[in-house]
Amino acid sequence: MRKLLLVLVLAGCAARGDFTMAPSGLAGGTPETIFVGTTRMKEGEAFDFARAGEPSFLRYDIAIPTDREPGEVNWPPRSRKPDGKRDFLTLDQRDFASGDEFSTALRAAMKLRGQRDAVVYVHGFNNTMAEGVYRVAQMHHDLQVPGVAVHYAWPSRGSALGYVYDRDSVLFARSGFVTLLDEVEDAGAKDIIIVAHSMGAFLTMEALRQMALTGGPHALDRIKGVVLIAPDLDLDVFRAQAKDIGKLPEPFVIFGSSRDRVLNISATLSGTGDRLGNIDGVEKIADLNVIYLDTSAYATGTGHLNLGENPALLKLFGGLIGIADSFTADARARVGLLPGLVLTVRNATEIVLRPVGAIGEGAQ
Repeated sequence: MRKLLLVLVLAGCAARGDFTMAPSGLAGGTPETIFVGTTRMKEGEAFDFARAGEPSFLRYDIAIPTDREPGEVNWPPRSRKPDGKRDFLTLDQRDFASGDEFSTALRAAMKLRGQRDAVVYVHGFNNTMAEGVYRVAQMHHDLQVPGVAVHYAWPSRGSALGYVYDRDSVLFARSGFVTLLDEVEDAGAKDIIIVAHSMGAFLTMEALRQMALTGGPHALDRIKGVVLIAPDLDLDVFRAQAKDIGKLPEPFVIFGSSRDRVLNISATLSGTGDRLGNIDGVEKIADLNVIYLDTSAYATGTGHLNLGENPALLKLFGGLIGIADSFTADARARVGLLPGLVLTVRNATEIVLRPVGAIGEGAQ
């Protein structure tokens, strides 16, 4: 029974897939550039789940197909040739010889776009290299994020039975993530926003804690916002991490859902009822300056990636994540524009999102 539950934990966290190069001259798709730092070991031409002692730096150009629904990542089936209008395809891949070369290229990309914002995405449990990169490309595109996209690919085993391996990899990968953030800052990024999903939230909090403990109170000044999506993180551990960090970056936004089946199973396996991403109300984190958005009403599939997969939420939050002041000091005024109920408990603000139609029905 325990083995069955473990298989279910993240069977829906990522569809299986690999990089597929777009054939020369193939038309269709919108290019999205993703800069990547990874502590995965390179085996031949591919980055696998083994752990590397030093990070590698890359850039991928991914073609986003036009014939799809927002939130979808469409892998080309083996039964036919790749279709640029229907499939996610890789246009180009470049390996950088050093962190300095990576920073120089990232600086040039920000200058080309006339921006100094970088959004750093951290994937969750049970992801391959390709799945993480393609999902970041999809979310960055569908959410219309204005900043340049950067991805930290930590060495997940990419298996539903690899939960323990992945949790160990999170601890292994902390320093590599800090190194990537250093390179992004060296590239001239003025504002760095971190967007982390599932177990990637655990990694993010561990890295922020490490930076705060080693660098002092100003170590996180470059971090202008943190967004945790369905964080697979023990509530007590999160509170301990937040205590060590001291002042959390602002804004600090958490997307959660009590209908997240993956986190509900994770909570059962861990012997607790509280994961940060499936709490029922913000009372237990009321002393922290965070904004908790309950997306239960928008649950899609397992409910574990509502923000990235649900077209209504993508439309609602499109363009917001990459803007440093989206949820800053005027957060309580701004969130009043969202469809739902806003509750403030001490320092924490909870937003129970509701579709517009549901609000109208409730008012009747």
